[in-house]
Amino acid sequence: MTRAKSLFITLYLIAAMAGTAVAIYAVARQGASSPWLGALLVCGAPALFFTRIFVRPTPRTSRHVPLLLLAALAGSAWSIAAGGGWAAAVAVGVGLIGTPLYLFWYSRFARPETATLRPGTALPAFTLREDGAEVGSATLTSRPALWIFYRGNWCPLCMAQIREIAGQYRALAERGVEVLLVSPQPEDNTRALAARFDVPMRFLGDPGNAAAERLGILERAGLPAGMQALGYDEDVPRPTVLLTDAGGRILHADLTDNYRVRPEPAQFLAVLDRHGVGTPSPTRSAA
Repeated sequence: MTRAKSLFITLYLIAAMAGTAVAIYAVARQGASSPWLGALLVCGAPALFFTRIFVRPTPRTSRHVPLLLLAALAGSAWSIAAGGGWAAAVAVGVGLIGTPLYLFWYSRFARPETATLRPGTALPAFTLREDGAEVGSATLTSRPALWIFYRGNWCPLCMAQIREIAGQYRALAERGVEVLLVSPQPEDNTRALAARFDVPMRFLGDPGNAAAERLGILERAGLPAGMQALGYDEDVPRPTVLLTDAGGRILHADLTDNYRVRPEPAQFLAVLDRHGVGTPSPTRSAA
């Protein structure tokens, strides 16, 4: 099913962008009474939505994005009422089929079939890579840690999430928490990403998604179709956030059931405070 999602998101993006271009041309020639005005509303809404995500990435959107649904319904109704034809076919295809599939099928993750990351249990052993060398997970759990499993530099929501975490780094560092960012992407991509941030977060590689599979968060064929040409693996990790204590015990696991809705950083701090892990001492806070 994930392979179908991989193909769907690429086709949906192409249809929205191409439909917007055709509709603009048709409305310019036929006027505001053209049925293509409805198609423009239908296709233009997701085109603007994705453009904003790529130009000004955000770590989260609303869960259902009601404006996309409203544009799909209103634009399709206009195209059908104004004469139908190819304009209505485009509007219905993108708006009444594509948009609901994007919001309620593509964006959602099925409930994981693993209890591996249950809070209170020990983090399973796995191996990652850092600067070309292997690093065992046991060496990464000597202090409290925030683990972010992200899909790659190609994912704007992942990039926004990392930037948001970087902005909260001081609050985490005061609690002695190390930030560990894990992705299966090529090492050159990871080095380029690390260079963007002037905070001591650790960027680790998961070649072949071995760790993601070990943890039960692997999404087979989750990469949008065509992105393989840029060197990315077609399998990706589910965007996942873990908090572990100094002994490697899992305090919190967020497996993100919707790729567009990432947890707030304040949630991590609340978990740490609730467990009394890494709480700043009065002396350190005063300093």
